Amino acid sequence: MEAYKRWVRENKDYVHSLESLANGLTWLLPERFSESEIGPEAVTTVLGIITAINEHIIDTAPAQNITGSVEPYSFPYPLCLSALKDLETLVEVVAQHYYGDDKKWSFLAVTEGTKVLVRLSLFRKSGYKMLLHGGETSNDNTHSGQKGSMPDGNYGSSFVSNNHVPNPSNLEGRALSALSKFGDMARMESDPVLFHRVQHQQTISRAERPKLSTILSKRGLPGALFLMGEVLFICRPLIYVLCIRKFGIRSWTPWFLSLATECMSNTILSLVSTSAADRNERKYHLSALEKDEIKRRKLLFVLYLMRDPFFTKYTRQRLESTEKVLEPIPVIGFLTAKLVELLIGAQTRYTYMSGS
Repeated sequence: MEAYKRWVRENKDYVHSLESLANGLTWLLPERFSESEIGPEAVTTVLGIITAINEHIIDTAPAQNITGSVEPYSFPYPLCLSALKDLETLVEVVAQHYYGDDKKWSFLAVTEGTKVLVRLSLFRKSGYKMLLHGGETSNDNTHSGQKGSMPDGNYGSSFVSNNHVPNPSNLEGRALSALSKFGDMARMESDPVLFHRVQHQQTISRAERPKLSTILSKRGLPGALFLMGEVLFICRPLIYVLCIRKFGIRSWTPWFLSLATECMSNTILSLVSTSAADRNERKYHLSALEKDEIKRRKLLFVLYLMRDPFFTKYTRQRLESTEKVLEPIPVIGFLTAKLVELLIGAQTRYTYMSGS
């Protein structure tokens, strides 16, 4: 196993190319979206899990700098969540094949519930920092060029904007950050006592995560709203699946309730991060990674166009009419027909359009 880990880390670009090629070819497998064909989805699931394992191996490689870094959690949360997402598609296909369209939602509710529990655990273990890509990406400031935990206990995405930290989003900030890091490394190389002291402080900062009561007492209303918005976003897929299980996929109730939950979550996060400067409550400061995550979450609203009953009533008709218009055009007509076929096929899978 150690030999495989070493090979993956030494050839990560080659591994990424192979994974991209293999995952792309799975879309061309025959009967990819057939209800009775489990094989192609099993192949896709296995490839997805292998990709997640390789990413985990690369992400947990020993650091090359003098400060070193260890995996922040004893449990591999990102790997677990990635494996659950890949496995969920296979669970959906198998459940639909053996138990039918209606009963498959019970199995999907179990998988979504498992993901919610894992994400809530990660949310707590991380010190209540925003989950990136559903927890599959580490929200670690040491990897994003951000300042680490502050002496007053502001971990990761600081609730208070710090004007003394170089801004990594511009050239001057990156240069100052690099010079500062180089100077710290040089001092630690020449002073073993300082090196061990820094390691000890890093260990303490990882162990002493802020508690829920601390955030609510120190951060006030912005902290409480942030927690509410993040928990709503984490629980939204489970709420959606449970509503479908109760009301059916053709009902508008799950669609509207899921949309309302997601709108509420995004609105809350936008409010706490853009609070007025003249208020007594301290402003919630988002890191660069968290700003990208907010943008990603807003893009997920496009998936509502691909979810029933909106898809059946509106989107599918638009796709089919576009296909008929472009059908006489050579090459373009063929590519459009193939694209529409893939979109309609993918729409039949909850896991492809869930955004969870």
